[in-house]
Amino acid sequence: MGFPAQRPRRLRTTPAMRRLVAETDLTPRHLVLPMFVKEDATEPVPIASMPGVVQHTRDSLRKAAAEAVAAGVGGLMLFGVPAVRDARGSAGTDPDGVLNVALREVKAEVGDDTVLMADTCLDEFTDHGHCGVLDDSGRVDNDATLAVYAEMGVAQAGSGADLLGPSGMMDGQVGVLREALDDAGFADTGILAYTAKYASAFYGPFREAVDSQLKGDRKTYQQDGANLREAMRELALDLEEGADMVMVKPAMAYLDVLRSVADVADVPVAAYQVSGEYAMIEAAAANGWIDRDRAVLETVTGIRRAGADIVLTYWATEIAARLGEN
Repeated sequence: MGFPAQRPRRLRTTPAMRRLVAETDLTPRHLVLPMFVKEDATEPVPIASMPGVVQHTRDSLRKAAAEAVAAGVGGLMLFGVPAVRDARGSAGTDPDGVLNVALREVKAEVGDDTVLMADTCLDEFTDHGHCGVLDDSGRVDNDATLAVYAEMGVAQAGSGADLLGPSGMMDGQVGVLREALDDAGFADTGILAYTAKYASAFYGPFREAVDSQLKGDRKTYQQDGANLREAMRELALDLEEGADMVMVKPAMAYLDVLRSVADVADVPVAAYQVSGEYAMIEAAAANGWIDRDRAVLETVTGIRRAGADIVLTYWATEIAARLGEN
């Protein structure tokens, strides 16, 4: 039956009708807020390339965490910015390092009312800015890095992390962490695998957020943006090694990868709306080129529609509060 009997616009006539037939929902529980805590900071430090996002003090981190939880966000992902770095990233494994202290304090503040996640990677903590330790030729040593990840993961679990987020893209990182956690008595601590983390141009503002010391790039361990089959291979390996959740990062330029992962993964799937994605929308809105609030919801809904059960976004608290008003 053709025109005019077929009129799809009938299902778009009113807000109530559109709400009734919406195929994709977005609720606060789907959202995770990434947060930065800076060692020895006496007041929050604004991140110029990410308007509205700060490097927190320990006190402001606790307050912002409580605000996010009150808004209903599903989880918090913590990143540490240390005062002192070295070649091994020792501040990341130190139980009294900035990230582990922050994990304990946020856990004490919000308890089990949210899912507390930790970035299990060395890039914030090394004086060379890479995600692992370097060999004599200056390349990232995969297996030596795994040993440090194991130590780091156990320290984070002991500090209260519910989920570890190994983001370094080292071969075997999920399996090594799983074994280390189980051996240390943390069988209930989960792993959110950064299954498909691409060597992306969209991480630029994040480098400012963590005071990155990186020179060069991470193309020898992060994925090539041209490759999809490789991501599916990484997915199979992460699941085999015991990942409890998997993630695609960045989100918006890799929605096809996200869809492919979501179609076959038998665990929850996350996607990270990264710093560059955030910065682009904020910059365009500041220039009056787009409707900021609509663009925020449209992009996060699109990530959900592409298959993400969980979306990491710097707008998590804001979106949760807006959804709660509706």
